[in-house]
Amino acid sequence: MSPPDGYRLAYTAPGDAPRWQRWLLFSPGARLILFIVIFLALLFGLQYGLHQTGWSPRQASPLFRAGVGLAVEAGPPLLAYLSVVFLIERRYPAELAPEALPRFALAGLLAGSVLFSAVVGVLWLAGSYHIVGGNDHPDWLPQIAIVGLGAGIGEEILMRGVLFRMVEEGLGTWAALAISAVVFGALHLGNPGATWWAAAAIAIEAGLLLGMLYHLTRSLWACMGLHAAWNIMQGVVYGIPVSGTHADGFLVSSRSGPDWLSGGVFGAEASVVALALCSLCTLALLRIAWRRGTIVPPAWQRKLPGDTDAWQRMNRIG
Repeated sequence: MSPPDGYRLAYTAPGDAPRWQRWLLFSPGARLILFIVIFLALLFGLQYGLHQTGWSPRQASPLFRAGVGLAVEAGPPLLAYLSVVFLIERRYPAELAPEALPRFALAGLLAGSVLFSAVVGVLWLAGSYHIVGGNDHPDWLPQIAIVGLGAGIGEEILMRGVLFRMVEEGLGTWAALAISAVVFGALHLGNPGATWWAAAAIAIEAGLLLGMLYHLTRSLWACMGLHAAWNIMQGVVYGIPVSGTHADGFLVSSRSGPDWLSGGVFGAEASVVALALCSLCTLALLRIAWRRGTIVPPAWQRKLPGDTDAWQRMNRIG
């Protein structure tokens, strides 16, 4: 159930809460800090536990590497997110509703597959992408689990479920888009072969697109599906480095031409082709949001629609 028209938010602080609770517990900034604390505690605890067991990825089977990698990438952010949602916000996480998973996740997987295939198609037509041969024994399972599903789940919870959503509650949609995109791009600066151009391309083509996808669908499943499919198609299928990391795909490929076209060692994500195609998709989503009137203004400029309080109560627990 959602407000009849206009924008909607997953959470607003309870109006009957004391002022100190609204600032120190229920405000977007407070919940963001709480999430970071819980997330880091879970992440370091999991890594410490693995270290104590003497686990080494070099000695593990592909299946075991895939399982552990997926747990490390997706487990801490997911558990931290659900902790904040259930214990602080006290609401049902509609953005992660199990009943919505098949529809939104499959749509996201399809969209990501088609979108990146379109990028490769344009690079091929431009004479930049070349298939060298096939790989009979690609290390595909850990890549799908870690670079695909793990990154798709973990990064989308961090960037869209937490950062975008909570900034949008306080500062509005435009600020949430800008801040989450810049942070998302900056986080890739530490990747192999990363440049300022590559980080800017990631921020624009992926940060803005995924932010708008979440804004319109209010579903993290859609964002996770698109993100995972993009990475899987890029590395596992087409054999292109994923954000600078080595790809061991079913196709052995190479790219030629200037870095602005091929993406260079960082991969096709740093290509103007990916930037242009993703930007067109983002503009289409922006147009839909503008026509529907879903753009959320900053907190100090808005008055929630009359039915929103009832909608919030329907989605809270307890």
